[in-house]
Amino acid sequence: MTENTGSTSSPSAAVPDWEKRFRAPRVSLPDWAEDAPDKALFVSNATGTYELYAWDRATGAQRQATDRPNGTTDGVLTPDGAWIWWFSDTDGDEFGVWMRQPFDGRAEGAADEPAVPGLAPSFPAGLALGRGGLAVVGRSTDEEGTTVHVVRGPGEAPVEIYRHRESAGVGDLSYDGDLLAIEHTEHGDAMHSALRVVRLDGSAVAELDDSEGGTRELGLEVLGFSPVAGDSRLLVGHQRRGRWEPMVWNPLTGEESDLALDLPGDVAAEWYPDGSALLVEHSFEARSELWRYDMAERTMTRVETPPGSVSGATARPDGSVEYLWSSAAKPPVVRSTAGGAVLEAPGFRPPESVPVEDAWVEGPGGRVHALVQRPAGATGPLPTVFEVHGGPTYHDSDAFAAGPAAWVDHGFAVIRVNYRGSTGYGRDWTDALKHRVGLIELEDIAAVREWAVASGLADPARLVLAGGSWGGYLTLLGLGTQPDAWAVGLAAVPVADYVTAYHDEMEALKAMDRTLLGGTPEEVPERFEASSPLTYVDAVRAPVYISAGVNDPRCPIRQVENYVERLAARGAVHEVYRYDAGHGSLVVEERIKQVRLELEFAAKHLAG
Repeated sequence: MTENTGSTSSPSAAVPDWEKRFRAPRVSLPDWAEDAPDKALFVSNATGTYELYAWDRATGAQRQATDRPNGTTDGVLTPDGAWIWWFSDTDGDEFGVWMRQPFDGRAEGAADEPAVPGLAPSFPAGLALGRGGLAVVGRSTDEEGTTVHVVRGPGEAPVEIYRHRESAGVGDLSYDGDLLAIEHTEHGDAMHSALRVVRLDGSAVAELDDSEGGTRELGLEVLGFSPVAGDSRLLVGHQRRGRWEPMVWNPLTGEESDLALDLPGDVAAEWYPDGSALLVEHSFEARSELWRYDMAERTMTRVETPPGSVSGATARPDGSVEYLWSSAAKPPVVRSTAGGAVLEAPGFRPPESVPVEDAWVEGPGGRVHALVQRPAGATGPLPTVFEVHGGPTYHDSDAFAAGPAAWVDHGFAVIRVNYRGSTGYGRDWTDALKHRVGLIELEDIAAVREWAVASGLADPARLVLAGGSWGGYLTLLGLGTQPDAWAVGLAAVPVADYVTAYHDEMEALKAMDRTLLGGTPEEVPERFEASSPLTYVDAVRAPVYISAGVNDPRCPIRQVENYVERLAARGAVHEVYRYDAGHGSLVVEERIKQVRLELEFAAKHLAG
């Protein structure tokens, strides 16, 4: 057994609270093997880098399963709990192969082995592990598009059963391993998947396409096959009533069971292990809650959780529910309805932060929801950071986040805006990003900015626009299209030159960009130009800080360098930090370094 080697003792009093929140050991919600529920896998930063850990719940033994310089977070257990599959890329570039190791650990001197010999490296496009060594592997490459391969058992050669230029992904295997659900976008709309169920020879069984070949903006997602032998029912997420909610579909008979859950906001679900009920996760207005839906009685019972956000939940064979919970003020913990914490991270607990306040602001596309944090007892006008989330199909929630808490500790108010494009506010809100990409989101951020200044919360002379990934993109675009509004800009792993980013990024993101903008840069050059930060770089007045991973496949480094060269050519105030990783870092000290550099840059360029 490999023991945890990182320090878990509490840092000295000289270490500021904001750093402690990053350094504090954390654990994810444990995933458990379907046929061996005492075998579990979780992610922790206990060594200072996020890695996979095996946990034998019967004995309490824990073992660090992976140990790589840039960390590992993608791992899956086989149904019998005998093997751990984990994805091996190179320094965060997301391009690699699946490896495997025994759950109980390798023999002395042995190394992990490729899980599917014969499959070349690729970007992952889903994985489903069945019984008896059965595996289905999804792959994505620029040359081949998406391919799906079936491995019938140990030592068997992979057989390709699916191939298409558009993005697709492996959904789930039925309990008996005879049916496979695939999410695909063959109709060309990368935002709204259709579903196809096939046999393992690739022959089609049934198709479910709410987009009607791309003529309607309705999507589907695989939530999982029934966990009961002989049961072919598939739990599916759909958008037929303007939000995400679950239904049950039998691909063998075509029967659909509409659950019609009477809950506002988006609703997801997974099966209880015996198939008698569904564990329903309901997300609404930046909070979430859990329910149990009885399949026979068609009734719902609330699963009690504290106010805040559930970041993952699972029903156990004994009927209890385990869930990862936090709020903006309270650090995360893995809880159980059976009582107490399920899995404690070794070492100290991170310091708490301040709660969020809700703000609702009328914007050009409807009411915009923003989450506000401010130093305890502080009154405005305050220096204010607009921390813009990535995605864009994501939303900020009442959940613990070390980054915003660091700004609050330094005397800033923090405002997070769930702009049009965010999830959790209905399909129309999420799908509003079409053709005027970036500009739409910035209209909502501008509306909240005007409210924050008019209300006396934010100092208009000390406004910081910041974000990572899509949030970094909106930061650079906002600095150029709203140059008088912002005093400082902080962009992490951003899209900076949209045309070059399109040509260099992974194929799945190319498909998303074609959907968002209505074509390629050659087909709709005016839209790419209007939505590219590079177009407006000469208008930028605020000092700009940019951080970028040199191995990033999502926001590649070349397009960042193009933007930086333009800033430098006109003598604009800017700093650039390049680091050896991909789309972000899994190393705790690297994350702390990046936040420290942002804090120092803001302090240097803000008055007062």
